[in-house]
Amino acid sequence: MNSTNLSPNMPLHWTAQSNPPLVTIVAEGDVTRGDIESLFAFLVRAGLVPWRKLFDGRNGQGVFTLEEVEAIGARIREAAGAQEVGPLAFVMPTGGEKPELRRLLGLIAAAQRPMRLFRRVAPARRWILKTDA
Repeated sequence: MNSTNLSPNMPLHWTAQSNPPLVTIVAEGDVTRGDIESLFAFLVRAGLVPWRKLFDGRNGQGVFTLEEVEAIGARIREAAGAQEVGPLAFVMPTGGEKPELRRLLGLIAAAQRPMRLFRRVAPARRWILKTDA
């Protein structure tokens, strides 16, 4: 399976490759709760929740409230309770960490799966490809 979402109007772009099973997500610009919900819906619909994920957030910025973060967290817990969740390598935004991002990362980390934070893509890619999915 090879799948790509490269809509120019969306701040999240992703590709899915089957060998090795990896979903690469790139954030560019302002990312809203709706954007994250669309990504989750795609991952569930395509059966990719158990796959490895590399999230490149260097050029993205979350624009959501703490209440929206809690709603996103509820969605994450729901997905994690329904099926196995694959490992995640998360490359941090270059603009610094906001309280909303710290809270979101905490909720994401609650899922029973390997997860690491990175500042650069190359080490994140090396780690995620060595991690069992």
